[in-house]
Amino acid sequence: MRSNISRRRKTRRISLAYLPKRHWTTHAGQAAGHPAAFLVVIGYAGLWLTFDRTSFDWNAVATLAVFVMTLFIQRANRRDNLALHAKLDELLRVDEEARSELTLLDEQEPEVIARHRDEEVRKARA
Repeated sequence: MRSNISRRRKTRRISLAYLPKRHWTTHAGQAAGHPAAFLVVIGYAGLWLTFDRTSFDWNAVATLAVFVMTLFIQRANRRDNLALHAKLDELLRVDEEARSELTLLDEQEPEVIARHRDEEVRKARA
């Protein structure tokens, strides 16, 4: 049984060249979950103070607070999503009847994932 699992792991390794190009919004969403995004907000605040100090009031502080909270939420969401995907990938790896192509589904664009899910729902109903 162990050799069967190791054989399946070898067949799942796919080069990144075969994965589809991602939409720019996917890249932007991933960048918002990166810790460097907080540096962008700090830089934005610094530029705001440098070029238009007179308009930097409580409204500006509230705007920056909204940006920071959005980044916190995005980062937490990304962390939870990555943890969930790691757990699901592990379950797919240990189940001998699972389809190995499902482990790569999270590399697709959201529209492709929704289309795949709709097709699976239609198959289940038939």
